Amino acid sequence: MVLRVDRIEGGSGFDVAVIGTGAAGLAAALFAAKRGARVLVLERTEHVGGSSAWSAGTAWLPLTRHAAVGAGDDAATVLEFLDTAVGNRSPRAMREAFVAAAPQAVAELEGDTQVRFRARAFHPDYMSDLPGATPCGRAIEPQPFDGRLLGDNLRLVRPPIPEFTLFGGMMVDRDDIGHLLKATKSFASFRRALGLLARYGHDRLTHSRGTRLVMGNALIARFLASLADHDVTLLTGAEIGRLDHDGARVTGLGFSHRGREISTTVRRGVVLASGGFNRHATRRGERLGTDPAWCPGAPGHTGAALDLALGLGARFGAGALSDAFWAPVSTRRRADGSSAVFPHFLLDRGKPGMVTVDRSGRRFVNESTSYHLFALAMCDAGAVPAFLVTDAVGLKRYGLGMVRPGGGTARFLADGYLTTAATLDELAAKLDIDGDGLMRTVADMNAYAITGIDPDFGRGSTVYQRANGDATHGQNPCLGPIGAAPFYAVRLWPGDIGAATGLVTDGHARVLDPDDRPIGGLHAVGNDMQSIMGGTYPAPGITLGPGIAFAWAAARHLMGEA
Repeated sequence: MVLRVDRIEGGSGFDVAVIGTGAAGLAAALFAAKRGARVLVLERTEHVGGSSAWSAGTAWLPLTRHAAVGAGDDAATVLEFLDTAVGNRSPRAMREAFVAAAPQAVAELEGDTQVRFRARAFHPDYMSDLPGATPCGRAIEPQPFDGRLLGDNLRLVRPPIPEFTLFGGMMVDRDDIGHLLKATKSFASFRRALGLLARYGHDRLTHSRGTRLVMGNALIARFLASLADHDVTLLTGAEIGRLDHDGARVTGLGFSHRGREISTTVRRGVVLASGGFNRHATRRGERLGTDPAWCPGAPGHTGAALDLALGLGARFGAGALSDAFWAPVSTRRRADGSSAVFPHFLLDRGKPGMVTVDRSGRRFVNESTSYHLFALAMCDAGAVPAFLVTDAVGLKRYGLGMVRPGGGTARFLADGYLTTAATLDELAAKLDIDGDGLMRTVADMNAYAITGIDPDFGRGSTVYQRANGDATHGQNPCLGPIGAAPFYAVRLWPGDIGAATGLVTDGHARVLDPDDRPIGGLHAVGNDMQSIMGGTYPAPGITLGPGIAFAWAAARHLMGEA
């Protein structure tokens, strides 16, 4: 078997075609190929992985063998949590289908493919105060992968965001960061750091990039390596232009590839996994209304495949809390002229000595809440931009966005990404926000740091919030004083990190028409599918997890198992 890249052999058509190469798309292709299907995978860009490759790679997949780290979980508890978090924003039947599929999908992947996961002893659900929430066992992450095993196909994996790497491309995960910060204080950490640097140095002498892959890059690479064991054709730079329908089902498709127009038949069906509508020419403005320059997602999700499905009678879902999933981001122009969009997931805003304010200089949100709720609060409060403020101690200890802990600030100050001043009043003037408001807010935060209680927003009051603080700091790991000059700030914008609204499907991921009838031969997974989370974000990995689970369900149905 072989993974054929950018070449089509034979003229007999395919059994299954998959549009998109994020985790959901590659999973659908793999599950179908394992069942004997001849599979075609189309990717619009030159790299495989979509936004999945840029993510942490975490997948919320409850009740797998990895749930043993949080022993005692069961389907009823998971559904209680989802019912409370999501409510009537999505059909309960879809949540039940997900909970049933998740452990079976993971068992199949880990049984006879190269996809391997691990669970952390402490990785809480975001809405950790809800009934049925757990501190561990549901969010699983890919094990690191040696990219050298991909051979020439390593070039296909979308490189990580530069701002999330070190030394121009060395990937690190949360364990590595901890060791690097302690490299001068612990021999074990020094040895770990030295090994990482030696490996990366060797990679740069022999490869165009680092080959130790972690997080989303590791997940995508593991899927690619597994696809190489099966009969799969993968075309990059391929853009779908047509879905053929004979009145009963989808029978084929047309697409462009390297200047050629190609048509092929599809015997069993098409799986849409193109990433959602976030870069659609008109639908983005209609549904989101925010600047596309604030989107940290990978390029490619133009919504073209969704338009074709809508033309066949598909429909978008309704009733979600939001049409997208969100995170606060900061932006900066790189030296090469490209734009860097940095998601503020957990490294700074919820740490002690940090505060976020609007133009009045006042807080409007619990800084330790999930990134999704944080960005939604920005939009609701009109805090666009918002301003993340800290002092010299906070900057040195935790960093600030693209400014790393203890890192230099000169280039970030020079290009305006970072703003600094000797006093809070001067900082407010530079940011064009109310100085009196900012000083009152900081005075309040300093008082809260003493008591350990935030009476305004309850910062640090849940297991999840405290997990993202600093466990070594005081009685509340999320609260600390702000007073050591100079003071610093970065501007935050609401960035959409994925579509929550997509095509309505059933539990087999079959796309449904307005009368809830399946459109034959058409499935949708990932962000092309209406999220079962109803626009809420109750836990880590709630996009990748359902994407993989419903890819398994789609492949089983396509191949006649369901």
